[in-house]
Amino acid sequence: DVQLVESGGGSVQAGYSLRLSCAASGLTASNTYMAWFRQAPGREREGVSCIDLRYGYTSYADSMKGRFTISLGNSKTTVYLQMNSLKPEDTAMYYCAAGEVRCAPSSFFKSWGQGTQVTVS
Repeated sequence: DVQLVESGGGSVQAGYSLRLSCAASGLTASNTYMAWFRQAPGREREGVSCIDLRYGYTSYADSMKGRFTISLGNSKTTVYLQMNSLKPEDTAMYYCAAGEVRCAPSSFFKSWGQGTQVTVS
């Protein structure tokens, strides 16, 4: 099965940046999409960004456009999320996921990491 390990989270002041990393192992050809999700206390899981592993196409939630950027490492075993101009409302646990078919809904993602905490004050 797929193993996903997130890293790069931390506690920062508003306006600062973080780059999250997701190291993947066990990916197969059926895992055609990888994405970042986040979940804040008392909130439902929210899609952040998604990347098509076949073609490199990317998509973003409207609230993250212009601030966050998803990218794939050269080995295609690492996915990054560059987070700029962070706001307190970005505080959440951020999860990496691998899935099939399309980027939404989240049920298409069957493999999940344990998450990395981002706190913005």
